[in-house]
Amino acid sequence: MNKTKLLWLILIFVLSWMIFVGSAVAGKLKESVIGPGDTLKIFVYGHPDLATDTKVSETGNITFPLLGEVFVGGLTPSAAERKIVNLLESRDILRKPQVNVFAASLQSQMVSVLGYVRNQGRYPIEGKRSLTDILAMAGGIMPDGGEVVTLIRSDGDKSTKEVIDVLEMIRSSDLTRNLIVRSDDLIYVERAPRFYIYGEVQRAGAYRLERNMTVMQALSVGGGLTQRGTERGLRIQRRDAEGNLQILTVNSSDWVQPDDVIYIKESLF
Repeated sequence: MNKTKLLWLILIFVLSWMIFVGSAVAGKLKESVIGPGDTLKIFVYGHPDLATDTKVSETGNITFPLLGEVFVGGLTPSAAERKIVNLLESRDILRKPQVNVFAASLQSQMVSVLGYVRNQGRYPIEGKRSLTDILAMAGGIMPDGGEVVTLIRSDGDKSTKEVIDVLEMIRSSDLTRNLIVRSDDLIYVERAPRFYIYGEVQRAGAYRLERNMTVMQALSVGGGLTQRGTERGLRIQRRDAEGNLQILTVNSSDWVQPDDVIYIKESLF
């Protein structure tokens, strides 16, 4: 064998080993813990009679041949493998067994998605899943959905709330706000803010309020003025922080706020 061929073989071996190790490490980093309702597949090399499909009970136990009930709640599949190996050895059932535990389904690791997404429901989180991953799994935000998402998380006896501006996060490329979700998190997508327009416009009604939308832009969304409409004396009905209704005179360049009601008067001439 010449030196060039030998070097190529060594290089291929090293690259293959690096890929194998990298995949193994990545797999370990993405492991989720086992919980009630999860289904596990367990194999023992050289002992097909011990192959088991088992479901984790509400108390975190599984039933395994020759061992009976084994508590695996809160363990990763790798930790469960080590525990079963230790039990088989300590009870003199097998010597140096090779055990593999695979999570067929992780029903205990679920996150709820509600509100204005295409598919509301509960979704599994195997490994690390970000907020945008879960939104994608739910089919994305609906056209009527808002750009601000609320994540509610239970930490023991108290709950915390995170409000994430998804659009701003994407525009600024600030993915530090793309939080890693946890089991039992609740993600809620509210309806997008709206404004209302009536009077002498082509299409009176309720419309989605875009960011930094001006009164002029709002008028264009409503199809513009009718032949009898006028921009003079534009009025907006708006509630203040205390909920009191105010009637404001505005210019076409002023910004529209959520739930504003824009009234277009009829021209007198």
